[in-house]
Amino acid sequence: MKTCTFFGHSDAPSDILDKLYLILEDLIVNKDVGCFLVGNQGAFDRTVLRTLRLLKVDYPHILYSVVIPYLTYKENEYYSEGETVFPGILDTCPEKFSIDRRNKWMIKESDYVVCYIKYDFSRSAQYMEMAKRRKKTVINMAPSAFD
Repeated sequence: MKTCTFFGHSDAPSDILDKLYLILEDLIVNKDVGCFLVGNQGAFDRTVLRTLRLLKVDYPHILYSVVIPYLTYKENEYYSEGETVFPGILDTCPEKFSIDRRNKWMIKESDYVVCYIKYDFSRSAQYMEMAKRRKKTVINMAPSAFD
C-alpha cells in the first residue's frame, strides 16, 4: 500500500473539495494509495481531512492521520485525538523546528504529494520542490505560473 501527503497554502479555497475528491479517489482506485498523512496548519489541511472522511465512507480500507508537530497540540474542532500521529523523530526536536521536521518526515514517508501551491515563494512551495527532488509523484491542484 502506498502513502500520500499534502502541502498547501493556509488560504486555499474551500471550493477545491470536488477536484480533490476526484484526485484522491484516482489515487486510491488506480495507484494503490491507502494511507494519507495530513498536516494541521490551515484551510488546505482542513479541506483534505474533510475529503478523506468522505472517501472513507466508500473506501473503508483507507487510513489517514493528522500528523501533529508538537505533543502539546490539543484536540480541536476539525480533528480528534484518535486521528493524530506524532512522529517519534520529533521527540527531541526544538519546537521552532518541529513543523519543518514533521513536513520532511511526511515527504520521506510518502509516495505521492498532493499540493495546492500558487506562490513559488512560500514554505509550502519549498516542500513541494523538495518532494520533486526526492522523486515523489507531485500533483499540484492550483493554477500556477511556475510549474
